[in-house]
Amino acid sequence: MRILVTGGAGFIGSHYVRSLLAGRYPGYEQAHVTVLDKLTYAGNKENIPLGHPRLELVVGDVCDRELLLGLLPGHTAVVHFAAESHVDRSLASASAFIRTNVQGTQVLLEACLATGVERVVHVSTDEVYGTIESGSWTEDWPLLPNSPYAASKAASDLIARAFWRSHGLDLSITRCSNNFGPHQHPEKLIPLFVTNLLEGERVPLYGDGLNVREWVHVDDHSRAIQLVLTRGRPGEVYNVGGGNEQTNLAVTELLLELVGADRSRIVHVPDRKGHDPRYSLDETKIREELGYAPETDFAQGLADTVAWYRDNVHWWKASKELSRG
Repeated sequence: MRILVTGGAGFIGSHYVRSLLAGRYPGYEQAHVTVLDKLTYAGNKENIPLGHPRLELVVGDVCDRELLLGLLPGHTAVVHFAAESHVDRSLASASAFIRTNVQGTQVLLEACLATGVERVVHVSTDEVYGTIESGSWTEDWPLLPNSPYAASKAASDLIARAFWRSHGLDLSITRCSNNFGPHQHPEKLIPLFVTNLLEGERVPLYGDGLNVREWVHVDDHSRAIQLVLTRGRPGEVYNVGGGNEQTNLAVTELLLELVGADRSRIVHVPDRKGHDPRYSLDETKIREELGYAPETDFAQGLADTVAWYRDNVHWWKASKELSRG
């Protein structure tokens, strides 16, 4: 069994790859894994166990049709993580998001059809739904994205669905809430704030900090993806949440406590353009159909995440420098 993981050197993709290679998923203990990653600023070879006998790293672009046509034969499944994912960067320039997230998905799925790949999981985000004042989104909620990043992911979701409906490709879609855990690039809220605090710097909190996000540990998200890969129905969407809603301010205060800093380290900065007030997923479907349930307690997971960044200064300092450069 051979699995192609696009974007497998990034935060979520690499956790999934490490879990596969560690034999954590029943029936996949001996699976061979091919990671396809462009190794942009957000991809890091240190995130995956290079030299593992069941791992191959291919440095390349998901938009490269000829590369994919040569690479995919022999793979039984594709888990598609590869994406530009930082909202702030999409607000500055959307072109890379349209190319990678939209065109990359189209090129990948065409190559899957041409080479006879049996199964595809397309990994998406709750941001495609937009914002919700109360209640939670089901998978049938209309797509109303509010940032160029979210719009590019919504477009890729629709392309993925079209390849299932038009061509019969055995494909499912996951939409996750905000992830946290080790190996996350320090441009996202939790690792940015943790690393700033460890460096003695202040943390830039957008607006009043009352925007609400639902958080899921990357390990829970990876388990959910594996459940969808093995048991999800073709053409279906599965929401993946952590069942834990927090304001950005509340998360910041928890991080201050874990690092031993006080509120003087918070600096309120002008709010982001089109900043969605609240996200919330209804995950009844994946719980009832596939037996998913998050296992990581948010407070403990956050404490473990802070400890990882404290113990891996070399990793995040290098990532910060690469991002700045």
